[in-house]
Amino acid sequence: MPGSTILVAVSDAALSSAMSADLEQSGYAVQHAHRANEVFLKTKEIQPDLLVIEEQFAQDSGLDVCKQLRLDGVVFPLLAVMNADTVEDRVACLLAGADDYFVKPYRSETFVKQIRLYLQPASASQGESLKFDNLVLDLSARVALRGGQVISLTMKEYDLLKYLMEHPREVLTRDQILENVWGYDFLGESNVIEVYIRYLRLKIEGEGEKKLIYTVRGVGYALRDA
Repeated sequence: MPGSTILVAVSDAALSSAMSADLEQSGYAVQHAHRANEVFLKTKEIQPDLLVIEEQFAQDSGLDVCKQLRLDGVVFPLLAVMNADTVEDRVACLLAGADDYFVKPYRSETFVKQIRLYLQPASASQGESLKFDNLVLDLSARVALRGGQVISLTMKEYDLLKYLMEHPREVLTRDQILENVWGYDFLGESNVIEVYIRYLRLKIEGEGEKKLIYTVRGVGYALRDA
């Protein structure tokens, strides 16, 4: 939403300038980082609402930066700026923990529209939630709770868990999950879903909690209580 702070980590000066101008004109506050260590520092100092980072950022890999931020527990949206749009590129972004990506050449309208999508206020009314067994998904706060313990989720972890909880005990195929959570087809060539299912399991099935997300071999996944 306007007023949010966006950290831009783009080494292409012209591109960084164009993005900043469009973001500021749309009402966002913009901060810049010029090296990987500066991204980590500013993430802690200013706590941005979203990071835009170039695939090859200065002398560093922007995707490696995304990966480390997720390991550090960062849950705000990470958007990568990529040079190409192939299945391999999409997979690399998601496996690094990025929520989405933009492909060069830069298109102002598309860029701002995507930023707004990720920063729009939650549409759920206060107190609205999904429940399954002792797992609760708070739709307004975009967090999960299990046994009263709050579990912070990245945007795609949240979207995946929400989709599973909207279809309890139903076997959801890989294609259904890709279409409804990521919105595009990976042609069955990636293990993106498996990676994100593993992320969710680590977060919601730890501390001795019983298993809720089941793998249906050769088909997909299901949320079950037994």
